[in-house]
Amino acid sequence: MQTHVQKALDSWYGAWELHQETAQEAFTAAFPALTPATRCQCFGPTLRWTTPGEGGGKVCLDDHGRATIEFENVPKTAVGTAMTECWGADWFDEGAGGFAEAEPGQYHYEDEQTYAEYEFDVNADGTVTFGISYVKVDDIVTMLDALERALAEHRTARLG
Repeated sequence: MQTHVQKALDSWYGAWELHQETAQEAFTAAFPALTPATRCQCFGPTLRWTTPGEGGGKVCLDDHGRATIEFENVPKTAVGTAMTECWGADWFDEGAGGFAEAEPGQYHYEDEQTYAEYEFDVNADGTVTFGISYVKVDDIVTMLDALERALAEHRTARLG
C-alpha cells in the first residue's frame, strides 16, 4: 500500500477508535450501571449491567457504528415511562397507556428505512425484556437516560 494511503487509513482507524470510546462514554453517562465487558457478536465495544430488582443486559456498538441494547426483566413501569418519553405511546401497538399498561405479549417493529429492530416482551411478572437493535448512538443514549431516570423513580418508590 502506498505510504500516503496507509497514513490516511491509519488516521481513519484512529478516528473510529475514538468514535467507539466516546460512544461508550455517552452510554455510561446516561446509564452509570454499565461496565465494560467481553465483546459480543457485534464485534464492537460491549457494556453490561445487572442490578437486583431492576434487571440486567448489555449495550454494544457494532462495526458499522450502530448501537444495540438488550435488557432483561426490567420493571414494566420503568420501561413504560422511558418508552413513552422517547417514542410516545402505542407505536408498537401496546395500547394508549404505553408499555406501563401493556398486556403480556410480544411487541415488535422493524424500520424498513433504517433496518432498526424493536422487540419487547411484556412478561406476566411485571417486567419487560427488550431489544432495540441497529440504531444511532444518540437514540440509545436517549433511551438509556430516560430509563435510568425511570428506574431511579422506581427505586425511590420501592425503597421509600
